Amino acid sequence: MTAKAADRLKSDGWTIVDTTGFLHLVGPLWRRMANEVPEYALVTEDKHHNRRGLVQGGVIMTFADRSCGMTARHVSGKPTLATVQLDTHFVEAGKIGEILVTRPRVVRSTRSLIFITAEVTVDKRCIAMVNGVFKILKNES
Repeated sequence: MTAKAADRLKSDGWTIVDTTGFLHLVGPLWRRMANEVPEYALVTEDKHHNRRGLVQGGVIMTFADRSCGMTARHVSGKPTLATVQLDTHFVEAGKIGEILVTRPRVVRSTRSLIFITAEVTVDKRCIAMVNGVFKILKNES
């Protein structure tokens, strides 16, 4: 990640999300609260490229899945959720070096499921549209 992009995010109030496992390899993932609504960002780097030199679709899907899942956890107050479904429509290619941003929105929340929609954007360009369903799991003790 470029120091310039990190400095820009920090100055705009973003902080790095602690991650482990697969997400640690994809990130760092950034988050900030805007009017009590979580926003997420990912600075695309060379490690995110596909064979055409653009952002790999799987990176966009992973970013969307994680940001929607964290939003579901934030809204529900439940610590453990699982993705049941994630529909992704790729609208435009992302370029390496761009900052992907998403502002997931809860459409509906029930006792066991949370429905979320989001757009992955770069500035004013929509890169992908996502709809997800997240299952609230019983706490594992």
